[in-house]
This record gives sequence, structure tokens and C-alpha cells, in this order.
Amino acid sequence: MSDTTIVIGITLAYLLVVLAVGLRARGQASSSLEGYVAGGRHVGVVILFFILGAEIFSAFAFLGTPGWAYQHGAPAFYILAYLSLVPITIWALGPRVAKLGRERGYLTQGDMIADHYRSKPLGMLAGVIGVVALVPYLTIQIAGAGLLFQAATDGAVPFWLGGLLAFLVVAAYVFTSGLSGIGWTNLVQGVMMIAIAWFLGLAIPERLYGGVGEMFTQLQQQAPEYLTMPGATGMGWGYFSTAVLVSAFGGAMWPHLFMKFYSADSGKTLRKVSVFYPLYAYLLVPLLFIGFAGILAFADSPLERADTVLLQMVMDVANFSPWVIGLMLSGALAAAMSTGANLAHTAAIVLVRDVMGPTVMKGASEKATVSATRWSVLGLSLVAYLIALMNPGSLVMILLTAYGLIVQLFPMVLGALFLPRLRRASVMAGALAGSLAYLLMDFVWSSPLGWHAGVWAMLLNVAVVALWQRLPAPQGNGQAAGGR
Repeated sequence: MSDTTIVIGITLAYLLVVLAVGLRARGQASSSLEGYVAGGRHVGVVILFFILGAEIFSAFAFLGTPGWAYQHGAPAFYILAYLSLVPITIWALGPRVAKLGRERGYLTQGDMIADHYRSKPLGMLAGVIGVVALVPYLTIQIAGAGLLFQAATDGAVPFWLGGLLAFLVVAAYVFTSGLSGIGWTNLVQGVMMIAIAWFLGLAIPERLYGGVGEMFTQLQQQAPEYLTMPGATGMGWGYFSTAVLVSAFGGAMWPHLFMKFYSADSGKTLRKVSVFYPLYAYLLVPLLFIGFAGILAFADSPLERADTVLLQMVMDVANFSPWVIGLMLSGALAAAMSTGANLAHTAAIVLVRDVMGPTVMKGASEKATVSATRWSVLGLSLVAYLIALMNPGSLVMILLTAYGLIVQLFPMVLGALFLPRLRRASVMAGALAGSLAYLLMDFVWSSPLGWHAGVWAMLLNVAVVALWQRLPAPQGNGQAAGGR
């Protein structure tokens, strides 16, 4: 039996296990809108822990994180810096969002915004921003799966087919089981990815350098620029710090995070998850080790694409057996697929409920809404797959671009939760100004001072909100409770 056959066999077996778990999770609740979207609002600590973990740890974790450590060095630690703020987000926002969702029947972030500000257009705007930001995030997962298959099978499974296989498995169980399927598959995949990440993160430095400590000692002697800021590629403190801020505040605004808050059985459950959440974040530490291990390993022949460093280390440098390579591929796919399932599920719900609901599907029955959501899972996943085929650049940069856009919802959401005097016209103007400015700075102009463009856009967003608040409120649009 050839090595490639072993790798493909292990991976296909893993995909079949995940598919079986996802399909078996379908229950009676999945046929109702609340059951399909929020699991009946009865999700407990263990499943929610793995669902929220999968929200963050994706193909970006297994490919982008070691890729940035390999390419930039010390600046890659921005990832750990912003993840340290995630538990604060869950603790501060989660119980409040869950309580409002249970009391008022919210299922999406747009539901809360539209109801609080008494403005369906504002809910639609939040929905459009959410979908536009979620599709690139989903693209990362599919592109990551394609890269993994192509490299681990030495091209026997090409990029397009690898991405397609992962897309079909995820789409099948999300289409069928909704949040229930996501929860149980994330539990299986979460355990898998944590075990594989730590095994590889310790085994690779041990094989190449004699251990993690010895690896960093040799780096200090031969390539010290990778261990200090601004790193090997000149990334300054300005971009580093602003990337942390955009990722931390933007991470709190993702629509899929809000939807998982709605699914919790209580605010107490969410606070427990926030306490244990850093245990999941340890997944990134060994992945950073792998990236640093590649710096000296590929010093004489640098990689064309930094995102492939983990794959190259496992297959070409550390000389693992095909059985280990197959398990590595399965663990990395677990990261991509667990997050991809969450993103496809959320993007479809936001599109149908927040964007189409007030327009082309106005007055639709619950059964029609559930059906449209299921088919939107397939449609949006297909769009993300087609974008992935265009061979997008760095996975980290794609993710940072998405964060820069989604963070523009921050004033709007903050007003709905904690600042009732903010008016809908103010937050709408701020979100539009911030989103437009961000897109221009990211794709047309260069960002001043080398900062992440999302921070400048957010400052403009807040300034527009503050200035608009100073204008006289139109008659009948006063400062009533709820900021309406």
C-alpha cells in the first residue's frame, strides 16, 4: 500500500466519521427555526465550549498561525494577545445577549439591532455587513482544506477536489442538522485538533533541534531578528497593536458569536465557558512552535507560500510516517471544517432572516424560512468555494480584512446593549462611514502610519456617531428608552 493511499484512506475515514456524527445529531428540534438556529436554547457548558472554540480555531489556526510565525517571527504573537481578550468578551456580552434573546425571541444579531432601534433597515445593514464579512472567513476554511489535501497527498487530491470534499461534508450535516450537528461534530473535531496540534508542536522541534528550548536558542544565535519586534519583515508596533485591537473588538462583533450566545441554556453557562476558554486557546502555542521551527529549516530555500510551512515540516523535513501525516491532515481538516460549519450556518441565517426576511421573504412561514436557510447554506458555501478557487493570498491577511469590516458594527451593538441613548441615525451613519473608509484604505489607499485600516475606520465611525448625536433629534425620534 503506497504512502499516498494510506493518507487518503485515513482522511476519508475521518470525513465519514464526521459526516455520520453530524447527520445523526438531527433531532425533532432541527425542523423548527429556533431548533435549527439556536439548538432550542438548551446548549450546555461542554458543547458550547467546543462550539465557541471552533469559532476561533480554524484553518487560520493550523495554517495561518505557523505561517505568520515562519514569515514574520515575533509579530505572530499578536494572535495570542488578542485571544487573551476573548474571555472578557464572552463574560461581558454573553449573558446580556442570551437574556435578551430568550426574552424577545432574537435569533440573530440583526434581530437585536432592528428591535432595539425600531429600524428594519438598520437590521438589514448589520446583516449585509455580516454576510460580506463571513463569506471571506468561510473562504479561508475551504481554501485551507484544499491546501491541506493537495500538500498531504502530494497532489494526488488536487486543491479543487480537497476543498470540494470538505465543503460537501460540512454542507451536508449543516443542511440536515443545523446547530445540533455543528455542536456534536465540533466536540469530536475539537478533541482531534487539540491532540494533533500538541503532538506536532512538540515532536517537530524535538526531531529537528532536540526540543523547544534548544530551537529558540539556535534561533537567537542564527536569526535573532525573528525573536524581537518589529520582526524579520519590519512589522512595526503600530500595526501589531492595532491588529490586536481590531481582532479583539471585531471578534466580539461576529454574528456567529452572537448566535451561540442565544443558544446557551443560561448566562451562568456562558460565564463558565469564558473561564475555561483559555484552555482551548493553548492550541495555538504548539502551532507557533511549528512556524518558528521552519525559520531555520527553510533558511536556504524559503517557501513560496508561508501558509504551507506546517505541511512542509510534517511531510518533507520531519519525515513522519504516512499514518502520522494522515492524522495531521485529519486534525487540520477538523479545524477548517468545524469553523466552516459555524460560518456557513450563520451566514445563511443572517442572509435569510436579516436581509431577505424584511424584503423578498416578508411574511414567509416558519417552514419556508427554515427551508430557505438550509438552501442558503449550500449557496453561500458554493460562493466561498468558487472564491477559494481563485487562489486568494495569505489566510491571515484575509481574516484581518474580514475583522476590519465586522468591527464597524461595534458602536451599533454597544448602543443596543449598554448605551440606550444612541439613536439609529447616528449608528447607521457611523457604520456606513466606517465601512466605506475601511474598504477604501484596505483596497485603494494606504493606511496612515502603517496602522491596521480597521482602527482608522473605527475612529471615523465613532466620530460620526458622536457628531450625529449632537444634532437635534427629529420630531418623534427622541431619546426614549432603547435609543430609538
